[in-house]
Amino acid sequence: MYHPFSIAETIKVAWNTLKKNFIPLVVYAAISLFINEIVDFFNVFIFVGDDRLSKFIVILIQMLIQSYLALSFYKLILTLMDKEYYEFEFKEIVPTFKMTFNFILIAIAYGILIAVLLFINVFIEHNIAEYDTILAIFRVVESCIILYLLLRSIFCVCFIVDDDSNPIESLKQSFEATKDNFFKTLGIFFIIIGILIAVLIPVIICILLSGVNEDTGEYVWKLAFYCWFILTFPFIQVIIMVTYRKLVYSHLDVDDDIAETN
Repeated sequence: MYHPFSIAETIKVAWNTLKKNFIPLVVYAAISLFINEIVDFFNVFIFVGDDRLSKFIVILIQMLIQSYLALSFYKLILTLMDKEYYEFEFKEIVPTFKMTFNFILIAIAYGILIAVLLFINVFIEHNIAEYDTILAIFRVVESCIILYLLLRSIFCVCFIVDDDSNPIESLKQSFEATKDNFFKTLGIFFIIIGILIAVLIPVIICILLSGVNEDTGEYVWKLAFYCWFILTFPFIQVIIMVTYRKLVYSHLDVDDDIAETN
């Protein structure tokens, strides 16, 4: 049976998945946050060199650890979805070095693309400064291009962890999965932004009403960020993974029992 992609159904499945697996997902998010804080601590107090080699090593270590944590979180979500009624081993959520390397290559490619666009932006600003309209148009076009490419390629990481695809193959698969569903994918993106803002607003209001002073303000805001991250990060990642599965199934003729993820 053909399964058309539905935003409402995707959010419903994502919410059900989060409810069933809330504790392991929140715990893993907290562990990931803790590991990142440890890495930042070592970067500040251990890797103190100011030379380019030291900075490059620090950036590389951060990319490796953050990519590894992100991929392992995706694998955890997929495993929880696929083995809802079965036990699984820790090794099943551990990404391979190949997966991490492929993910980093894609991140570097996007970094280069953004750097090129910024260079063009600076060039226009310095050489055609008197044409404000041209600069404004370019910035709008630049933002649209980046948003379009990100939305079309956002599921490449899903194909990396699910199919062990290489960078080029995963990008092609992501573009194919979002084919004919770009505006629905954009709708999911706005829902994600809405969730982030909806959770952030009450957190900020509570902090402001508590009347924190300058001595404790920094720690309170940091603690609030941790709470906001731990609450929102799992749900956002689950939405992305469920959207990925739904988009894949929308392009396939599959049996209902196989297609259901909830």
